[in-house]
Amino acid sequence: MSTPTPIPHRTQVAIIGAGPSGLLLGQLLHKAGIDNVVLEARSAEYVLGRIRAGVLEQVCVDLLDEAGVGERMHREGLVHGGIELAFAGARHRIDLQTLTGGKTVMVYGQTEVTRDLMDARAASGAPIVYEAADVQLHDFDSATPRVSYTHEGVRHELACDFIAGCDGFHGVCRASIPKERIQHFERVYPFGWLGILADVPPVADELIYSNHARGFALCSMRSKTRVRHYVQCSLQDKVEDWSDARFWEELKSRLDPEAAEHMVTGPSIEKSIAPLRSFVAEPMRFGQLFLAGDAAHIVPPTGAKGLNLAAADVRYLSRAFMEFYADKRSAGIDDYSRKALRRVWKAERFSWYLTSLLHKFPAGAGDTGEVGHRMQTAELDYLVHSTAAMTSLAENYVGLPFEELIERSKHPGRPGYSKSIPQKQKPL
Repeated sequence: MSTPTPIPHRTQVAIIGAGPSGLLLGQLLHKAGIDNVVLEARSAEYVLGRIRAGVLEQVCVDLLDEAGVGERMHREGLVHGGIELAFAGARHRIDLQTLTGGKTVMVYGQTEVTRDLMDARAASGAPIVYEAADVQLHDFDSATPRVSYTHEGVRHELACDFIAGCDGFHGVCRASIPKERIQHFERVYPFGWLGILADVPPVADELIYSNHARGFALCSMRSKTRVRHYVQCSLQDKVEDWSDARFWEELKSRLDPEAAEHMVTGPSIEKSIAPLRSFVAEPMRFGQLFLAGDAAHIVPPTGAKGLNLAAADVRYLSRAFMEFYADKRSAGIDDYSRKALRRVWKAERFSWYLTSLLHKFPAGAGDTGEVGHRMQTAELDYLVHSTAAMTSLAENYVGLPFEELIERSKHPGRPGYSKSIPQKQKPL
């Protein structure tokens, strides 16, 4: 894709990475009158070819609307008011909408989100450079940060006020930070997800998360005619080991009889294996450099938090930049890392909980054999019969609010009791 406009030598915010977080940040800043340039190491076609998640929390939906790119999402996306948990041969619905006072999620593929944001960027004429090679960050600890890169064989330098690192887990931004200034927290799970994309109708109206003695399975969808299904697999497995027939047979074996009987199968149009990890980098700000999205954190896909957590980072960061340029105030910028990490760790906890609850762990990796599986079944049985437990799951799944009361207890005499209820906090 050719560059739509000449690239300036200076901008207010240099955004590294043209995935959904970088493009969403760029679009929000552009609409607020804040100059920004997006640099992407890959081609536009490569970025669009990445198959990712498809469940959007309300915060993500709202930000896409704010960015002016929500029209197709509302027209083609699927609003879901619940999810289903399958175990012990039966399915149980978690009514997200009722349990959370009306909140829902939107099923709309990350590829489509990226496409909508790319189209908006092109229509706006805001500068973006694809295939920007050898990107390097300079002086981000000073008041005069710079980014240098090579495009079409020519070396360029971009001066800026701030750098937003939205370039993913393997990007240059986090790698540019001295090791003594950053902490990494990581857990790599001993299994992966084998996923396929196929043009067949979904087996159910909502997502099915299945706990089975053979391993986890997930029945998801991208539309009413396209599905995205997963089965837990070994990290030693290779995609070529899994024919379409083997995948469909294995998926059916991990579902309840009704779902297995009504499943429509068909040829895969994409098939891949993804490893699972929990990862957090702290802090998320280094001078004038700010990390966002996968550059700062990775969650297992079990809780559908990856894109939504990136959108939350963008919400914090875009508002911090808007406050700085409109009011000359740096409070949002100074507090970005603390606020973002507070939400990150809650999402990490929820994703870890669901992953631990639904997957079969191999011997030597936390597995306790039949006892472990019975414990999971007991926890799931408690979950689907407890309003309190279902409410907790639902609140986390649809996305925690940005405004929270910090009231530990309403009962005098209990630890943490506060006689006066704190006032509603400002948005975090």
